[in-house]
Order: sequence, then C-alpha cells, then structure tokens
Amino acid sequence: MLPNRVVQAAAKSVLQQLVTQITPHSTEASIAEIAAQLLAESGYPDTWYYDCPAFVLLGSRSVLSVSGRDYRPSHEAVGEHNLITVDLSPRSGNVWGDCARSFYVEEGVCRAVPTGAEFSKGYEVEHRLHAMMRTFARPGTTFNDLHAFANDLIASEGFENLDFAGNVGHSICEQRDQRLYIEAGNHRRLEEVTCFTFEPHIREQGGRWGYKHENIYSFNDAGEPSEL
Repeated sequence: MLPNRVVQAAAKSVLQQLVTQITPHSTEASIAEIAAQLLAESGYPDTWYYDCPAFVLLGSRSVLSVSGRDYRPSHEAVGEHNLITVDLSPRSGNVWGDCARSFYVEEGVCRAVPTGAEFSKGYEVEHRLHAMMRTFARPGTTFNDLHAFANDLIASEGFENLDFAGNVGHSICEQRDQRLYIEAGNHRRLEEVTCFTFEPHIREQGGRWGYKHENIYSFNDAGEPSEL
C-alpha cells in the first residue's frame, strides 16, 4: 500500500469534520486554524506546502488562484450564503497528502453537497471532470495530453480554468521543487511518477464562484487511475 494513502485518509477525515465546524460566523482564518488543529490532533502537524497546512478561500476570493507562499487568510465572515474551498497539505516526513473540497453554505447551513440550484452545476461538473479523467488517463498518457483533455472538457461544460499557472494537478513527490505539473508542454508520462493529483479549479463562464475538488490518484493493476 502506498504510504501516501494513510496521510491522505487523515486529510479526508479532517475535511469531513470541517462540515460541522463551519458556521455563518466562520472566516478563512478561523477555518484554517480549525483545520490545522484537526490535522495536528490526527498526528500531522507538518505541511509540505510552504507554511500553509490549510489553504482556505471563500466568497469572491474563491476564484483567486495564488501560491501558498503568498497566501494570507481573510477575516470576512462566511454569512448565510457562500462557497468555501479548503485545500489541505499534510505531510509525515517525506510522505504527502493533498486533498481539497468545496463546501456550500445555504441558508446558514454548511454542506458538502449543495441542495440549491446555484451551486449544483459547479459541484456536478467537478465530479464529472474526475470521472472523465479516470476514463482517459492511462500510464502512457502524458501530462500535456491530460492537461489538454481536462481543459477541453472544462470549456465544453461552459467553465474556465482558474489556476494561475493553467495546470490541473501535479505529481506527488518528496520535495516541492520536484513536482511535475499537468500543464501544456510537459511530455513526461504519468507512469513516471508514483501518484498525481487532479484538482481542476474552475468557474462557470461569467460566474462568481470558484469550485475545487482534489484527489490523489495512482494506477491500479488494470492501468486505471485509482483514488487514494
């Protein structure tokens, strides 16, 4: 079993717990603090992503794409209606986790799955992108080809890629500067890395909300991407 699976499981568990912790009075800063505390209580006080174990964006900032090197959480309250993205990057030694989810606050209630129409399309498109990636990506697929496939899908759904570098994921490795990105011009093959993230950060054309859903994948014995 990949050691990353254990760290990733902790990140997923913290994200599940966060749903019940987010209230209309929460802020990016308070959510990030709670998430970091939950990670530490799970045995993962360290992060591989600069000094940013929990990268939280909400409201109009949900469409921002900035490096964790430059990230500063805001103190704007969630309120009664909002979208929040939380991206966790715990590590244990040189073993990484990397997991992001969007949360939906409707009438003051935070949910992992939206019930209203406003957020539902973005939620559904994110899950469709992951499902289609799993049908397309194979060990011999290049990072460049997966980038082109994902961005064509994003556009066909009426959305745009918000990532500041235009990528939709990266390899999981031991040092930040070793990462290979799912980006145009990278003709390395996915089979050259142990596992990779898929994390399209998208907005509906003309929309106000930025959606993100991130998992780590490795190839199973059948040569298909399998979620950690």
